[in-house]
Amino acid sequence: MAEKKWRKRTLNNRPLKPETLMMGYGYDPMLSEGSLKPPQFQTSTFVFKTAQDGKDFFATIQGRRKLGPDEEPGLIYSRFNNPNLEVVEDRLALWDEAETALVFASGMAAISTALLAYLRPGDVILQSRPIYGGTETLIHSILPEFGISQVAFEAEHGPEEMMKAAEEAKKKGRVGAIFIETPANPTNALVDIQAARKVSEFLTVDGKRPPVIVDNTMLGPVYSTPLLHGADIVVMSLTKYVGGHSDLIAGGVSGSKAMLAPVRRMRSTLGTMADSHTAWLLMRSLETLKLRMEAGAVGARKVAEFLRDHPKIDNVWYLDFLPKDHPDRPIHERQNNSAGSTFSFEVKGGEAAAFRVLDALQVIKLAVSLGGTETLASHPAAMTHSGMPAEELAKYSITPGLIRISIGIEDPDDLIADLSQALDQA
Repeated sequence: MAEKKWRKRTLNNRPLKPETLMMGYGYDPMLSEGSLKPPQFQTSTFVFKTAQDGKDFFATIQGRRKLGPDEEPGLIYSRFNNPNLEVVEDRLALWDEAETALVFASGMAAISTALLAYLRPGDVILQSRPIYGGTETLIHSILPEFGISQVAFEAEHGPEEMMKAAEEAKKKGRVGAIFIETPANPTNALVDIQAARKVSEFLTVDGKRPPVIVDNTMLGPVYSTPLLHGADIVVMSLTKYVGGHSDLIAGGVSGSKAMLAPVRRMRSTLGTMADSHTAWLLMRSLETLKLRMEAGAVGARKVAEFLRDHPKIDNVWYLDFLPKDHPDRPIHERQNNSAGSTFSFEVKGGEAAAFRVLDALQVIKLAVSLGGTETLASHPAAMTHSGMPAEELAKYSITPGLIRISIGIEDPDDLIADLSQALDQA
């Protein structure tokens, strides 16, 4: 049977690029009165044509019935599926080069649901550090209440440290998942995904190995594709680059259908999926994802170069500034397509000087989050990572003078002018 044109990913044997497919993939206008854009399906439930359809749809979504070669899963109830959710998931999977994707109500909903799908009481999670503060709280404060322990390794200590941590974790119990964040928030420390896959294979028990779960929030889907480097599951906050306009909260999980089956089951039970309006907004945003991310990356390089040469700046944690002999350099060149648009820099003079800079900004907004159209700056030690003990902040170079900046799509020379006058106050 001929492939439906709204599902086609090639044209005369030419693979179409994701930025082209974002304009129509997964949506048939003729099913919605010819509407060019998918309408918002603001409904909680869907009508079955027959009782048999209802029976078949439930059997399919619960895994008791396989779909035919040209059959679409039936719509049941918006906790399970919704047209807006299905289209945006199809399109997100294209960017991640994944077989399938799931969209959630937040980045933490995505991370929590993925981990709960694979971890059980008595299990151990092997994790990189540093990671986002919310994930740190989940792993260190919430999961232990369910009998799940953790063993951590420092991202910057390389594969040897990861393997040592894996050996320690193996002694504590079954390792249910490997969770890494690369680049790490907020220092841009890198973890070798291929090395993590080898560690996963080392931890195989009875033919089952723990999934390698990669948080790709800091670089986003255009500039990093972890599944191509050995990851099993990619999680990210879609609030950031994918949403891109600082007007929604969402999260994504991508991977093979087999790896995401337990995550889908857990999502349907917990009810952590995104609502139809959020899915509709994400579809809007995916159309301009590459344009926005490319503009942000160009601006970030100019801003980073300005900061690197400024006398009041100690360090700039921008990935393209890694020395040629730095152990992270080959990882960056292999795994990443760009340094992206989010990085950190250290102001001389500690917290007081950093606060003076942040308070003096006029164009750049003082706010947490990243990946939006506007440039945002924040103070990790006092804000997103403030729950970490002081000794751990120091250990991971999250210093009192560190500022994280996410470059938006403004003129970079205007951003440099704003930073210049703010640094005069430091």
